[in-house]
Amino acid sequence: MRFGRFISRAAVQLRAPSAIASYIAIILLSSFGISAAYAAEAAALPDISIAIGGSEVASNGTVSTSLKIVFLMTILSFAPAMILCMTCFTRIAVVLGMTRTALGTASLPPNTVITGLALFLTCAIMGPIFERSYKEGIKPYMDGQMGQEEAMVKASTPLKEFLVRHAREKDLALFLQITRSEIPKNPIDVPFLVAVPSFILSELNTAFQIGFLIALPFLVLDMVVSSVLTSMSMITLPPVVISLPLKLMLFVIIDGWHLIISSLVKTYQVP
Repeated sequence: MRFGRFISRAAVQLRAPSAIASYIAIILLSSFGISAAYAAEAAALPDISIAIGGSEVASNGTVSTSLKIVFLMTILSFAPAMILCMTCFTRIAVVLGMTRTALGTASLPPNTVITGLALFLTCAIMGPIFERSYKEGIKPYMDGQMGQEEAMVKASTPLKEFLVRHAREKDLALFLQITRSEIPKNPIDVPFLVAVPSFILSELNTAFQIGFLIALPFLVLDMVVSSVLTSMSMITLPPVVISLPLKLMLFVIIDGWHLIISSLVKTYQVP
């Protein structure tokens, strides 16, 4: 009120019209009133708190809480790459794709079906490993019972054991030479920079071996059909027209999908 009277007196002294002085005073008083109301409303807002696991993330959270959030977001952002390169997804997807090619059905089953089946099989095979990582490293860290470095080591140990167990020694030696790393005394001491590419290379090699064994009977059947058609002087008839129904019938009779999936699952040694 004192500030408004001061503005009014100043306007009168400057010989301004009384209407203009009153208008200026009303604007200033209104702006100060809005600012005071906004400040009071901001002061009345409660502090934000978010609960993650057994720890509380407050608006004035500590550094360790921020690191927990950063660590969680980093894992989520790298999840697709981890599924492709650090699980059995690669072998399963390659074998199923080569099976489709050997059958001669270019688009059946579609890519979405193969990818979905490979993903669910990956979850079934890698389930015990992920559960062990969660119990030994992630859960104690989220509950505040373990430090960050120790939790990372505990959580990554089961996955590293899986990678090294299913990687060939020659592939491990190759990437140890490429990265110029020292030869570790224990398999658990192999760095991820060596274990991951060695595992991928081994998975591709094994997947192509399985794919060759699957495609070999169908190749023989194609050669037999082609020879029969040639001997009958039916050169204009494509061999695929005859061989495709025969391959499908043979694959269904032996229950091929069941045999392939069960064989793929048995190739992994998961405790």
